[in-house]
Amino acid sequence: MFGGYGLYILISLPALLLGFWAQMKVKSAFSKYSKIRSAIGLTGADVARRMLNANNLNSVRVEETRGFLSDHYDPKAKVLRLSPDVYRSNSIAAAGVAAHEAGHAVQDQQDYVPLKFRSAMVPSVQLGSWLGPIIFIGGLLLQWNNLAWVGLGLFALTALFALVTLPVEFNASNRAKAWLTTSGVIYGEESQGINKVLDTAALTYVAAAIQAISTLLYYAFLLFGRSRD
Repeated sequence: MFGGYGLYILISLPALLLGFWAQMKVKSAFSKYSKIRSAIGLTGADVARRMLNANNLNSVRVEETRGFLSDHYDPKAKVLRLSPDVYRSNSIAAAGVAAHEAGHAVQDQQDYVPLKFRSAMVPSVQLGSWLGPIIFIGGLLLQWNNLAWVGLGLFALTALFALVTLPVEFNASNRAKAWLTTSGVIYGEESQGINKVLDTAALTYVAAAIQAISTLLYYAFLLFGRSRD
């Protein structure tokens, strides 16, 4: 009944809509709580530094980087990079994001298995995410099913990477929430804002995983259909 683009829309549209909705929720939550100053008044850079030092990670640097919500932890360089809106701000949103990224550094220190696995996958995923679809489509056009299977396998790494990312991000957020509360950086109702910012951010990773799986299923349906022919 559904073929070509119709099948793609049927499989992928819900995931695309979820991704769009998740991005809107993240921007809305961050915008709201970035305007509310935390009671203690620490900047995102200060929060990250405190959490790192509390976990004996004094050697991990905290740097400012460009971009909006471009915050990330680099396990190779042992550097935590925060966007200007987080690094310089003393808002509730900045505290949550900074602590989340510091949570990744703590994961690295403790050899958290999903983080190690995800980091090891990065080179192959970078290759498979763009080369996989090219090989897959080439195999379909040339009617070489074996080549298409290779492309499908390469792209499957992208879906696996998205799935492995989920526990990594959820765990980092849980670490951030716990530390912010017990350290006294966040007081009372401020934790609600932290939860809102981090929980909506988690939705984007869920949406990314669903999108990757949906695309993989679409490719698989095309290939299985070709194999039956």
